[in-house]
Amino acid sequence: MPPNTVKYPYDDLLRTKIAGIEMRTPVLAASGTFGFGEEFADFVDLGRLGGIMVKGTTLAPRRGNDGIRIAETPQGMLNCIGLENPGVEHFLTEILPRIRPYGMNIIVNVSGSSVDDYAEIARRLNVDGVAALEINISCPNVKEGGIVFGTDPRAAADVVRAVVSASEKPVIAKLSPNVTSITEMALAVEEAGADVISLINTLIGMQIDIERKCPVLGNRTGGLSGPAVKPVAVRMVWDVAHVVHVPVIGMGGIASWQDAVEFFLAGASAVAIGTANFTDPAVTMKICDGLGRYLHENRISNIEQMIAGAWE
Repeated sequence: MPPNTVKYPYDDLLRTKIAGIEMRTPVLAASGTFGFGEEFADFVDLGRLGGIMVKGTTLAPRRGNDGIRIAETPQGMLNCIGLENPGVEHFLTEILPRIRPYGMNIIVNVSGSSVDDYAEIARRLNVDGVAALEINISCPNVKEGGIVFGTDPRAAADVVRAVVSASEKPVIAKLSPNVTSITEMALAVEEAGADVISLINTLIGMQIDIERKCPVLGNRTGGLSGPAVKPVAVRMVWDVAHVVHVPVIGMGGIASWQDAVEFFLAGASAVAIGTANFTDPAVTMKICDGLGRYLHENRISNIEQMIAGAWE
């Protein structure tokens, strides 16, 4: 299927480039909420998006966690999917050839249990059709006894450094909010060679069934996402954008173009939409439309002029 060539009012104002990647708009689909993109082809002009951060990919296939894996919460949801995915080889041989014709920037979200895992996946994904790698550093470091890469600046830097060495693709480091200092993490991955930083990943949460008197999720805890986390995400984007020199992709609770504008004003160069895709499959298109109108009505000639617009 050929890429959609429909023209949209004001999209010329939204064109941007991040880490050398040409983007029609600065609106991306966040990993884990958009499948591999093809699932949304009936609702979204995929080529209009800045990129699709496809479902988290690991070296070997994973079946994910047992039991209940998703629970609704006020203003959001909890999930403990457990990185269910068919593995990198299946992605390369079966999925990538199928989704490349959509004409979208394909950004592969990568997860591993060791630094070597991350490096090996990065080497295998160094192929045509992959625009960039998003490194999910919220996974356990098995070799170090379960340390989470995403909460240890040195461990996070080790992962990023290994991926940068193994791949020619731009590297996006995705940060966890479950840390004492988000800026320390950001500076560590920037120094290690990350081309872009994306944040935030989900917050750790829990829900308890008061009738059964036990946690709702099979994994007990899960990642909290949705509108409830947006103020945390905006603050962390603000803090990180003030200290790093690489572009920041903001995410966390974005459900409207107004939400997206907040992230740009806080310092983000692009935004990624996650949980809102589940309630409105066309939400990314509505956000693109609203952003374009906002720039036009405020006489802002391009998206770059809006970045960090709330800074003093």
